[in-house]
Amino acid sequence: MEIRKELFGYKHNQPVYLFKLRNDHGLEISCINYGCIITEILAPDREGKLENIVLGFDSIEEYERHSSPYFGAVVGRFAGRIKEGRFTLDGQEYQVTKNENQNHLHGGNKGFSKVLWDYNVGEEKENEISIEFCYFSPNGEEGYPGSLDVKVIYSLTNENELIITYYGKSDKKTLLNMTNHTYFNLSGDLKRDILYHELTIKSDKFIELDDELLPTGNLIDVKGTVFDFRKGRKIITGVKSTHPQILLANKGFDHPFLLNTNHQQEIILYEKESGRKLVIETDEPSVVLYTGNKLGEQRYKIRNVNSKNYLGLCLETQAPPDSVHHPHFHSSILNENNIYRKRTKYLFASDK
Repeated sequence: MEIRKELFGYKHNQPVYLFKLRNDHGLEISCINYGCIITEILAPDREGKLENIVLGFDSIEEYERHSSPYFGAVVGRFAGRIKEGRFTLDGQEYQVTKNENQNHLHGGNKGFSKVLWDYNVGEEKENEISIEFCYFSPNGEEGYPGSLDVKVIYSLTNENELIITYYGKSDKKTLLNMTNHTYFNLSGDLKRDILYHELTIKSDKFIELDDELLPTGNLIDVKGTVFDFRKGRKIITGVKSTHPQILLANKGFDHPFLLNTNHQQEIILYEKESGRKLVIETDEPSVVLYTGNKLGEQRYKIRNVNSKNYLGLCLETQAPPDSVHHPHFHSSILNENNIYRKRTKYLFASDK
């Protein structure tokens, strides 16, 4: 196993580094210390052929120019939307950045996805290597209370697992809800879109959205709907439906699903033609499925492929969006000096 470091570019005259983590089977995870962005994952198909299975760019300039899809980035302090960018903690109201219409999205204008993180190469363990990213978010950044220390660790194992572990500690009560915003496309090198990917989610309920894609608070039973992924479903069956929630989200999914279980293969993505399979296990209470419904609105190339709708999909393991306004949702409040720790594991396999 090995970790290689190379210069990726410059941000405000500061070097941005690319780290390549490679295991003994050839699986390779590439990431940069700008936004903790995962730029590339080389994973084998059923024949053992290694190809890239995520959306990303080849330069720091492209990531800066086309930041709105959040390709591969860690987002925070709060993943998802907060209505009107307002919330109250212990009787005090806070106003955070409104960066999507009148609402707050994915941490604000800068957030965690558009800053340089410090880095440390982890000590090599038996059959595991890791890179650790650290960031200090000062009190008041984007309007959030509390000086916050956060850490994200990417670990690659010889079992073809990527393990992402998130840590946080604040000197004041605050909100914290981090996730990774990687877009997956298991066809390899973007040969096909994700419409015929088959997805399984162990979830009985999804969260209804309003016309601003904010949670209404209603938990909807998936039974008998295109939101029922419990026995596996091709993405196209939802995208092509006339379900009001699908039409609302620009003819696709952009919805939180409440997970029935944790660390029991609760999310599985499969692409039949390549044979690639992605198994996700997490300790988070929900996953947001986003099927790239707005990628076609952007006019750029992603590694020589024209951006288009449904070119990739996100499986954002996190607490539900806007949870601070819905007491029956899993809370994202981090109390003073408490430790935030979350973990998601991605297993890359094939049906060979």
